[in-house]
Amino acid sequence: MPDLPVQYYGGRDGAKLAYRELGQGRPVVLIHGYFSNAMTNWVRYGHAARIADRGFRVIMPDLRGHGDSAKRPDAAAYPPDVLADDGFALVETLGLTDYDLGGYSLGGRTAARLLVRGATPGRAMIAGMGLDGIVHASGRNAHFRRILENQGGWDRRSPEGKAEAFMKSTGADPVAGLHLLDANVDTPQAALAAITVPVLVLAGEQDDDNGAAEDLAAVLPHGQAVRVPGNHMSAVAQPDLGRAIADYLASG
Repeated sequence: MPDLPVQYYGGRDGAKLAYRELGQGRPVVLIHGYFSNAMTNWVRYGHAARIADRGFRVIMPDLRGHGDSAKRPDAAAYPPDVLADDGFALVETLGLTDYDLGGYSLGGRTAARLLVRGATPGRAMIAGMGLDGIVHASGRNAHFRRILENQGGWDRRSPEGKAEAFMKSTGADPVAGLHLLDANVDTPQAALAAITVPVLVLAGEQDDDNGAAEDLAAVLPHGQAVRVPGNHMSAVAQPDLGRAIADYLASG
C-alpha cells in the first residue's frame, strides 16, 4: 500500500481535517465510509490506483472523527450535515471547479447531501448506499449506537463484533462516532429527483443494508445502478469496485 503524505484543510468550523491525494489529471473527490478512513477505503485495495491510472487526481479526505482528522469529543463539533459542510470546505480550499465526486456508504450519503445542496461535479458516484439510507438517514443509527455503547461485549464473529473490530483497526473514534450519528440528515425524494448530475449507484450484489441501489438510481434523473461482487463490507476489498468507478468516470 503506498504511503501517501497526509495534508490538511480547515473544516466548516476550522477543524483540522486530513486528506490524501494520488495521481494527476481531472480531480475526483472520494469520501470513505463510517468507521473507515481514506487509506482503508480507497488505497489499501487498489481502488485509488486504478482510478489514478485512468488519468485522475484522486482526492481522499478523512471524515472528522476518523483517520488523521480532528476527533473532538464535544457534541457541538458535529452539528447536522457537518460532513457535507466539510466537503464544501474541501472543494473550496482546493479551488475545485471542474471535478467529479463519489463516496462509499456514509461517504455516499455525504456525496448525495453535497449534490442536493448545490455541488456541481461533472459526474457523481454513490456506492454502498440505497434509497432508504438517504431518505431515512438515521435508519441504522440504533445498530451502530448499540455497537458503540457496548464495546467489548460482542462475540467477535457477530456483525456487531466485526464492526467493532473494524472500527478499532482504522482508528475511528467511538465518541465522535456517536455524535456523527446525530449529524445525519434525511434527504426527501423530491430533492434527489432534482439532481441533474449523472450518478452511478454502485453496490455489492448482497448489499441492500441501506436499501436497494436500483431504487435510488430510479429516483435520480440520470441514475445508473451497477452491482459488483460482495456484501456491504466485502465489496470494498474486491477489485471490481475500483474498476467500476474508474470505468464510469473515464467514460465521461
